[in-house]
Amino acid sequence: MTTAADGGHREQLVNGEAVEVDVRHARIGSRGLALLLDMMVQAALALVLLIGAQAVFLLGDAADEALAAAIVTVVVIAVFVAYPTVTETLTDGRSLGKRAMGLRVVREDGGPIRVRHALVRSLVGLAVEWPGLLFPPFTWAVALTTMLFQRQGRRLGDLAAGTFVIHERSPAPWGWVPAMPPPLAAWAARLDLTNLDDDLALAARHYLARAADIRPPMNARFAHTLAAEVSEKITQPIPPGVPPWAFLSAVLAERRRRAGGRAEATRALTQRIWPGFGRLEWARAAGPTWDPAGINPPLLGVMKEEGITGR
Repeated sequence: MTTAADGGHREQLVNGEAVEVDVRHARIGSRGLALLLDMMVQAALALVLLIGAQAVFLLGDAADEALAAAIVTVVVIAVFVAYPTVTETLTDGRSLGKRAMGLRVVREDGGPIRVRHALVRSLVGLAVEWPGLLFPPFTWAVALTTMLFQRQGRRLGDLAAGTFVIHERSPAPWGWVPAMPPPLAAWAARLDLTNLDDDLALAARHYLARAADIRPPMNARFAHTLAAEVSEKITQPIPPGVPPWAFLSAVLAERRRRAGGRAEATRALTQRIWPGFGRLEWARAAGPTWDPAGINPPLLGVMKEEGITGR
C-alpha cells in the first residue's frame, strides 16, 4: 500500500491493482457513534439469547451453575465474536452502526475484508477493546490512546488485522457555476425556465466550465447545439448579437438565482414554523450581481473583448 497525504484526513491510496483511490479515514467521533449503535444491537441480541436460554432452562429444569456459565460464555462469543465477524464479512466491512454512519472497513490496500480480517478484529475487540475482558478499564485507555495518535485513526483490532475504516460518503465541494452577464440580466429575469430539465442544465454547465479545453470547431459546435436545445426548452430565441456561451451563462445563472430564492422562501417558512431549525446553514444562491471572480477565466477574456465588463 502506498499513501500520499492530501491535507486533513484525506489521502491518495494506491491499491494492489495500481489504481489511485481517494480515501477519507474515519476518526474517533464517527467511529464512536457507529460503535454506540452496534452496542445497542448487540445488547438487544444478547438479551434475546439470554431470554431464550432462560426459557429453555425453565422448560427442561436443568438450570445448574455450570450450564448457566456455559450458556453465558456461548452468548458472549455469539454476540461479540460471531455476530460482528459474520456481519462485516457478508457486508464488505459494514456493520449496522457503520452503515448508518457511512463507514466501511477495508484492508490496508483498500480492498474488501475477508473472514480472517473480521475475525481478528472481533477477537481483539472482545479481549482488549470492547467489552475488553482482559484488564478493563486499562485496556480501554490503551485502545482509545491508540486511535487518537494513529494517523489513520486505527484501533488495536485494525493494527492486528491489517485494516482501517474509511468514510464511504465524502462531502463534495461546490464546483464552478456560471455568473450572469450584466447586459442579459433583465432579459433573463423574464424567462420561463419550467421545462429546462436538470440534465440539460448540467450539460450546459459542464460545457461552460470546460470551454477553454475544447478546440475549435468542436467548441463552437457544442455551444450552438446546447444553446439551440436550451432555446427550444425555454421557448425563447437567442438574443441578436449574443454569443451562445453568454446565452447559456445567463440562463443557468437565472435558474440558479431562482432556486436560491425558493430556498430562502422555504427557509423563512421553516423558521416561522420551527424557529430552532433556523440555526441550520442552508445553501444560498448568488444574486444577480455580476462578480468577475465568478467567471471562468477563459470566458472572462472573451467577455472583455466583446465589451461586456463587470462592476
